[in-house]
Amino acid sequence: MRNNQTLLRQIKDGDEAALEKLINENMGLIKAVALRFLGRGAETEDLIQIGAIGMIKAARSFDFSYNTEFSTYAVPLIIGEIRRFLRDDGQIKVSRSIKRQGVAVMRKSEELTRTLGREPTVGELARECEMSPEEVTYVLEAVSPVHSLHEAVGGDNTLTLESVISDKENAIERLTDRIALGEAIATLDEISRKILHLRYIKELSQQQTGDILGLSQVKVSREEKKIMQKLKQAL
Repeated sequence: MRNNQTLLRQIKDGDEAALEKLINENMGLIKAVALRFLGRGAETEDLIQIGAIGMIKAARSFDFSYNTEFSTYAVPLIIGEIRRFLRDDGQIKVSRSIKRQGVAVMRKSEELTRTLGREPTVGELARECEMSPEEVTYVLEAVSPVHSLHEAVGGDNTLTLESVISDKENAIERLTDRIALGEAIATLDEISRKILHLRYIKELSQQQTGDILGLSQVKVSREEKKIMQKLKQAL
């Protein structure tokens, strides 16, 4: 929508009122996505608030060079945010009251980020939420997704979290690796960098990435393997 484009440009210029207006004008989209997740142990209002957080992140990260409608870009991020919130169905169960507190703290964190121009500290969040720093830390950790050390982080399922987590003694090695990786990524073409950004920074699936870039899931998978091969050769 043209109005979305205008608001997004204002948001890029730091207009927080435009961000609030964008959320309000797209609340129908947020609700439509949130309602798809009813019956999974969360209240409707909680799902809508989490969906709004996903849209805020989409608004702040939207890149006009994607040449796509904002709604097309936002929906996968809204879905991803809600899924992360609900991802406690495995090893760890979180009560509804803790979930509700988590939503409130996350929402307050977004508000403070807009006001302060940076992410708030735990102490600042605690004061605003009238909670102790320990309580804030607990509820945020409770609603954060749990990852297995054996979870795959590469497109071909050969790389796991366990294999990329290193000891503190390797801090210098990690730093040099990160610099080398940044230089290698800089040599990639634009579409390859976008795929990496959406897959590993935004944590979108191959299908969601393809939807945003106008590519099939199979095409994204093939390109991802090519990218990984190029990076391995560069490193």
